[in-house]
Amino acid sequence: MGMIIEIRAETDILTARQAGRELAKKAGFGLIDETRIVTAISELARNILKYAGTGTVKINSISKEGKKGIEIICEDEGPGIADLDRVLKGGFSTSGGLGRGISGTRELMDEFHIESELGHGTKVVVRKWLRN
Repeated sequence: MGMIIEIRAETDILTARQAGRELAKKAGFGLIDETRIVTAISELARNILKYAGTGTVKINSISKEGKKGIEIICEDEGPGIADLDRVLKGGFSTSGGLGRGISGTRELMDEFHIESELGHGTKVVVRKWLRN
């Protein structure tokens, strides 16, 4: 079960956040992890809008080895990230922000994977697992 939200405007970020909140509740996440999931979605969707203009946020229920969780896949066809290592360290921003979007998201989630190619876009996959 999952959803795909096209990110083209600020309101789409709110739609993605709400979809993530609903899926997290259905999966049984508590308020703290639900907030982490929604914050990750918000940060990644905002980056799509800010740097690429458009993209998608896919939110899925997942299971692996008896564990349940949520997977968020954010993709765009924007300019890509020139210095991925620097961005992952945090504190680096090309837009005047705090530079915590991607690095902060990595800290909020249990799994984090990013691929970016200059001129071809960025794909971020994050997962949060339900604790028993």
